[in-house]
Amino acid sequence: MPGSIQTAKHMISPHVTADNLKRMPGIRHAFLSRAGGVSGGIYAGLNCGLGSNDDPEHVRENRSRAARVIGADPSRLHTLYQVHSARVVDADEGWSGNPPEADALVCTRPGTTIGVLAADCAPVLMADSKAGVIGAAHAGWRGAVDGVVAATIAAMQERGARIENITAAVGPCIGPASYEVGPEFPTPFLEQDQANAQYFVEKTGSDRLLFDLPAYVRSRLAQTGLHNTAVTGHDTYDDMDFFSYRRSCHKSETDYGRNMSVITLIENA
Repeated sequence: MPGSIQTAKHMISPHVTADNLKRMPGIRHAFLSRAGGVSGGIYAGLNCGLGSNDDPEHVRENRSRAARVIGADPSRLHTLYQVHSARVVDADEGWSGNPPEADALVCTRPGTTIGVLAADCAPVLMADSKAGVIGAAHAGWRGAVDGVVAATIAAMQERGARIENITAAVGPCIGPASYEVGPEFPTPFLEQDQANAQYFVEKTGSDRLLFDLPAYVRSRLAQTGLHNTAVTGHDTYDDMDFFSYRRSCHKSETDYGRNMSVITLIENA
């Protein structure tokens, strides 16, 4: 993996992996930090967002580097046009032209890499190494409520994965100490299940609330029957190793970079 880089007087740390996924044979994955990229300015580091206003050549180079972090072929990296949905697509055959509008991918083809982008939303990587099925989901609050995690797991099961063999990890996203929301925000969560109140706490001296997105996403994984789940615990808003949409807004920046999370089945494993 690339070493750290110096950006704006901050030493960007190398990329993140989840211990439970690392233990799985035949799988490589990474939740990528900003380390090792070629972009500059507000995008400094490994900005992988083609939807950003960064130099497209820099983004393409960053995406190639992102694939190579896990030893993958950059030409076989597939990502999506993300729309905060619960739609899942099959990446086995790939696609030409514009990527599909969806927020999760599944794959059974060794050597193909699937990735999701996030800049505070939760990336979720999943794998059943016995069945040779992987999944990746972009879970913002809307997609999480609407069931993107369950939809991804269902798509994996349709391709032979077994719930008892699926391992999942929630990667770097905005943390519970940073995700400040208004008093109306919990409504769809409470309409779904009153027990979801546990993911909200009052912010001292304010009518605002703090929302625990990673814990909520992990609970959605558990509701599918998964037992082997993990949360990396990195707060993208507070941790300068990662791009953050909300931090960029609070700094009045004109745009923001995107973090990529990737997973692949190793060929000839």
